[in-house]
Parts: sequence; structure tokens; C-alpha cells
Amino acid sequence: MNIPGSEYLTKILHATSQSLLIPVVLGLLLFLVIAFTELGTFVAEGKRRKANKSVNMMEVFHNVGNIAPWQMKNLQQVIDSCSLLPRQKNLLTALLAKVNLSTEVKQLIARDILDQEEFRAKKVLGKTDLLAKLGPVIGLMGTLIPLGPGLAALGQGDVRGLSEAVIIAFDTTVAGIAVGAVAALISKVRRRWYEQDLSNMELLLELVVGGETLAVQENEAGPAVRRRS
Repeated sequence: MNIPGSEYLTKILHATSQSLLIPVVLGLLLFLVIAFTELGTFVAEGKRRKANKSVNMMEVFHNVGNIAPWQMKNLQQVIDSCSLLPRQKNLLTALLAKVNLSTEVKQLIARDILDQEEFRAKKVLGKTDLLAKLGPVIGLMGTLIPLGPGLAALGQGDVRGLSEAVIIAFDTTVAGIAVGAVAALISKVRRRWYEQDLSNMELLLELVVGGETLAVQENEAGPAVRRRS
């Protein structure tokens, strides 16, 4: 059944879908540039982390010796020996040096440091996560858009028109899958790195903040212990 006016709607829909081909191709080219730029950044980051050899935190504590968390010298050695990035170590060192602040204030600062690091990690991961999702979708659009004119050309016996449409479809498919695969790989490895960093930072921040409380408790208990002795 031919609905009056439907031919105009289908023509508008066809023109709209075909007009998306150039933006889709341009978007895929942009995604490819971003994905391989992120890949280069990822490789460089991996080399930096490999040079800054990852260590087990328990081994760090053992190597430093019998430490009390409130002893700044020993705790600073733990911070220097862990596998965090220099920027993260500087944040911990700066908090450790604030000896005049109360425990409550240090807890707020520690929470803010963790929140900022988590936000930074999400921001970095968000770019590759988005590429991993959008890359295959845009690639699929680039696959389907030229197939309509290609099939129409085949119906008219234009094999060359069909072959050109199929080539565009395959090229956009490969580009979209490549973007998604590269971005997914980067996100997976980086997420593991950042989760380990946040875990180590949380442990060290608890030592920095909690150590002050233990130090106060020991100082208060010290005179009583000496009187009993």
C-alpha cells in the first residue's frame, strides 16, 4: 500500500542518511588519530612505570624495618620506596610535612587527595572508554550507509558502483573496529594501573593520618607507663 506523501518522507530519510557518510568518515579519521595518539601516550606511560619498578607494599615495609607509622623519617622512606608516580609521592610528602594540622584536617585533606586522583583517573580513562564504545558504532554506520546506493547500483547492473560502495563499507568497518580495539586495550591496562595506585595511596594516607593519632596516644600513655615503672 502506497501512503500518500510517503515517497517524500523516504526521500528525506535517504538524503539524510547519505549526507551522514562524509561526517562519519571524518569522525572515523579523527578517532583513528586520537586512538593512536593515546596509544603513543600509553606506551610512554608504560615505559615510565616499568622504570619505576612496581613493588609489594609489604616488602617495602619489611625493607624499611620495624616502623611506627607516626615516625616521619621511616614513613617518608616508605613513600619514596613505593611505586607511585612522582606527582603522587609529592602529594603524600606534602601532607606528611604538615605536622601542625589536626588529625581531622589531615583526614579531610587525605580524602580530597584521593578524590582528585580518582577524578584524574576517570578523566583519562573516559576518553578511551568513549572511543571503545563509539568507534565500532561509527564504523557500523559507515558500513551501512553506502550499501543502500550499492545495492541500487547492482539492481541497475552497475557492478562498479557496488564495488565502490562495498570498499567504503569494509574500510569504515575496519577503522571502527581498530579504534575500539586499541581504546579498549588501553583502558583495560590503565584501569589496572590506576586502581593499584589508588589502593597504595589510600594505604599510605591512612598511615600518614592514622599515625598522628597513634603518636598522640603513645605520648599520653608514656608518662603513665614511666610512673608505673
